[in-house]
Amino acid sequence: MKLSDGLFLSSVRSVAGKFPDIQYEEVIADGLFMNMVMNPQDYDVLVLPNLYGDLLSEMSAGLVGGLGVVPGVNIGVEAAVFEPTHGTALDIAGQGIANPTAAILCGVMLLRHLGEKAAAERIYNSVSRVIKDGKHVTRDLGGTVSTLDMTKAIIDNLSDR
Repeated sequence: MKLSDGLFLSSVRSVAGKFPDIQYEEVIADGLFMNMVMNPQDYDVLVLPNLYGDLLSEMSAGLVGGLGVVPGVNIGVEAAVFEPTHGTALDIAGQGIANPTAAILCGVMLLRHLGEKAAAERIYNSVSRVIKDGKHVTRDLGGTVSTLDMTKAIIDNLSDR
């Protein structure tokens, strides 16, 4: 893959050259993946071709509980799109077993993006409390409740804390 990444690398190098104050480093994908598992705190922003980005995001989601808890955002100059990283999950559609966390955290990121930090924190803290408590979580997090029941628990745990 090293040879086929040429267009991507030349484009990134061109843009990076216009921003000398921003740290830029090129790494080989396999080493990056290993270091992300061992030292994820070493990274702030990663710019990757689509294939590597897909692989890295799936691996990273696995480290924090799975795709059901990972929100996603694409921010552009004129618009932002907030969506769960798990996609449509057609294999479990209509069964009431999907983890609502990723979708709810997309709402949290949207609120933060809009400057509604207090509302975002209330929701985020409620999600965190429900997951930490573990009594009202979906199967993917080791629980037994439905999507609706987990969502209700998150709503019931909203507070100013």
